[in-house]
Amino acid sequence: MALRWSSLRRPIAAGCALILAIAAILPTLAVVLPGEALAQRRGVSLVRDAEIENTIRAYAVPLLAAAGLTADSVQVHLVNDRSLNAFVAGGQRIFVHTGLLQRAEPPAQVIGVLAHEIGHISGGHLSRLEDSLGNASALMIASMLLGVAAGVASGNPDAAVAGILAGQQIAERNFLSFTRGQEAAADQAGANFLDSTQQSIMGLVEFMKILANQEALQADRQDPYVRTHPLSADRVAALTARAEQSRYAKVPDNPENIERFKRMQAKLMGYLDGLGATLRKYPESDTSHYARYARAFAYFRALDFTRAQTEVNSLIAEFPNDPFYHELKGDILIDMGNVRDALQPHRRAHELGPREPLLAYGYARVLVALEDNSLLPEAVTILKDVVQREPESSAAWQQLAIAYGRSGDIGMASLASAERYLIEGALRDAQGQAERAQRLLKEGTPGWLRAQDVIAAAKDRRREMRNR
Repeated sequence: MALRWSSLRRPIAAGCALILAIAAILPTLAVVLPGEALAQRRGVSLVRDAEIENTIRAYAVPLLAAAGLTADSVQVHLVNDRSLNAFVAGGQRIFVHTGLLQRAEPPAQVIGVLAHEIGHISGGHLSRLEDSLGNASALMIASMLLGVAAGVASGNPDAAVAGILAGQQIAERNFLSFTRGQEAAADQAGANFLDSTQQSIMGLVEFMKILANQEALQADRQDPYVRTHPLSADRVAALTARAEQSRYAKVPDNPENIERFKRMQAKLMGYLDGLGATLRKYPESDTSHYARYARAFAYFRALDFTRAQTEVNSLIAEFPNDPFYHELKGDILIDMGNVRDALQPHRRAHELGPREPLLAYGYARVLVALEDNSLLPEAVTILKDVVQREPESSAAWQQLAIAYGRSGDIGMASLASAERYLIEGALRDAQGQAERAQRLLKEGTPGWLRAQDVIAAAKDRRREMRNR
């Protein structure tokens, strides 16, 4: 489906939690928190869009291969945030802000950032970062305890403050030195991946120069990438020197990457920036398919469904085999309340992109919404495939539960609901639905066994929460 939001909140790793606890006492430490800890602290609003995810995946796959990583082992997530940022977190997951995608100029800048982040993954920097955070935390705790002890012994509270600040300064210097070293290593690894794939390093150099210009700004005016990826003149100089030596520095972006990039930016502007901003960049006089695509989304968001349909229908007439134009038409019809009319464009989108789980979900959602029981077997089949491909999709599990329930399979409906609640962290509900499923399903069947797993997982998580 086109640009839908979800939220991601994960428990903070022990080392990061400790850093955050100390940062509450010593606020200046916040500048050294890595992007993962910052994201976890505030929660992350994620954007799901099959076309944009395809674009990022197309940019990343050659780089992953050059790094010796399989494409399926690394997940890319889009963060609904206008700031300039990207980071690696939660194992092999790359988070890219929509702001970065909108503000980049050539696609080479986005590709360069991806190469850098893949450099972090291939270098095992996340596990090393945890060790560094742990060391920094231990040093600060020791300094705090010693400082407090000194203050109590001497009767001078200033001694305690001095001890704490000294420990903080040492830990901060050590941590910044460590992360700068990691950033420089990721730069060089990313440069290697770009060279290996015969792509220009200049996009990464240009991006780093943009960040270097931001370092003079006050911290609250800087983009998060500057604060969470410690920069230095040496890093920029090293990348510039590397570019001068690269055989591929002057290689232009290939036409396919440019096409994907322009479509992505048009889509993001139309959906996120409002009608006024979209019409300023893509006025009605611009009849390019990028402009029509952007205006279709902007009119859609402004609830001007007539103009939105005019734009998208013109795109479908010109490009009848583009699944994403059909998807948008179906979404417009759904928002107009014409669910039955939305069935055909969503079916066509799924037919044209059969391997895309988000397009499959969009079609299945319409099948369920029509409340026609003859359509339920197809909906169940499609949704089972979707949750197999994307087991963390609580929306797909919810639709599957509805489809099973209306089909009269209450046991599987309960199991699907249990899966949904487990993903959403509603652990009591997950356990209750899984226990209900276990009572209704035949002992020893795959569903019955999975219900056991969900019950155990819910109990374990509840136990962990109580013990925190």
